[in-house]
Amino acid sequence: MSNASERGGARHRRRLLANRFYALLCLLAFLIVLLPLADIIWMTLSRGATAISPELFTTVTNGISGGLLNAIEGTLVLSLGSLVFAAPIGVLTGIYLAEFGGGRWASSVRFLADVLTGVPSIVLGYFSYVTLVIGLGWQFSALAGAITLAIMITPYIARFAELAMRQNPTSLREAAYALGCTEAQVTMRVLLPAARSGVITGVLISLAMSVGETAPLIYTAGWSNYLWSGQLTKEPIGYLTYVIWSFINQPFASAHALAYAAAFLVVAMVLLINIGARMMLSRAQRPG
Repeated sequence: MSNASERGGARHRRRLLANRFYALLCLLAFLIVLLPLADIIWMTLSRGATAISPELFTTVTNGISGGLLNAIEGTLVLSLGSLVFAAPIGVLTGIYLAEFGGGRWASSVRFLADVLTGVPSIVLGYFSYVTLVIGLGWQFSALAGAITLAIMITPYIARFAELAMRQNPTSLREAAYALGCTEAQVTMRVLLPAARSGVITGVLISLAMSVGETAPLIYTAGWSNYLWSGQLTKEPIGYLTYVIWSFINQPFASAHALAYAAAFLVVAMVLLINIGARMMLSRAQRPG
């Protein structure tokens, strides 16, 4: 018995050493990823914060100087405009997949959504450039940019909506049916309100994704130093990520200041949106 217990104790110690060794490797891998990311974020926030001024929010870009009012306005127009197209389609798709998606058509929709999430955003930009900017003659415009962003984020909204709807308990459906509700009433008045926190979380995360995109907008929205006049087509529009991508390569201090200020604003917007999404998700997971 003593030999068996000693062998068992030795195996236990070896397992503990192996667990600690692999835990150390995981920690090192995490630090390897975290430290460069933290350095980039710190550099962006520290340099961007020093470039923030009231002029930044009240004047438009003048070449490589001035403010970012036109870029801030354009980012909001493009991102919120993309939600106008993507949110209804994505939420309805998620509802269909969760409640009625058991056949081949639903499997095809899921497969196409997964494929679309894996398509590089620059490819979507090229596609929209050929079809919308050139093919339909819209030229660089807010509508072409918003539709491109909508194509990119719709699969994510659909997936979040599907997962949120699937988390509804079966007893909720049965209770609604027992009260005489129709299929549409059960889905739209009972299940969807119950899953609204998860659905809104998906919409907010998709909004954060659209705020940080550059590649699809270069070929669809173009760039403008002026405020948007409200014309949907044949008028380019400014946006913050263009300032980051373009101005940082200029050999002028004023251009670098605008680039870091734009990066600071994008990080702040994405952070605030993600905090809101986390709060909605925690509320959805809270019992009762």
